Amino acid sequence: MALKPFEQVVAEHGPAVLRVCRAILGYHEAEDAWSETFLAALRAYPELSPDANVEAWLITIAKRKAIDGYRAAKRTGVPIDGVTEVASPADEPAETDRNQELWAALESLTDRQREAVAYHYLAGLSYAEVADLLGGSEAAARRAAADGIKKLRSIYRLETFEGALQ
Repeated sequence: MALKPFEQVVAEHGPAVLRVCRAILGYHEAEDAWSETFLAALRAYPELSPDANVEAWLITIAKRKAIDGYRAAKRTGVPIDGVTEVASPADEPAETDRNQELWAALESLTDRQREAVAYHYLAGLSYAEVADLLGGSEAAARRAAADGIKKLRSIYRLETFEGALQ
């Protein structure tokens, strides 16, 4: 069985990877992580086993790119003289009350809960695959996702949450 063309892989899995990146990193950093994920994947794709779970492989790469982003942000200095450029309103996501509530709800989760929710509910990975990404057992991944959803339900209306993630 041969590998699919990489363009088809991007078309099939790109939206799920972007949703995961946004849930983990936030709106602005997500697109950079998404791009870095697919650049790295493009380089490694020819050596990928034809029977590999491509979506789980891409999510693993995205997670590593997110970690790289966190580390880079810690090393980057903060300018103190003032802002040199101002983002235009077109660069910002539509800031509706619903979006603000969703981001506040997601930020209230622990990193592990947010990642488990993103990997399982946004990317559609099994709990075994989530456990591999998070570095724990399948039961721990299931618990983190359940705790995350429970907390989200307590602070955010679930029907709005599910609609906002699409």
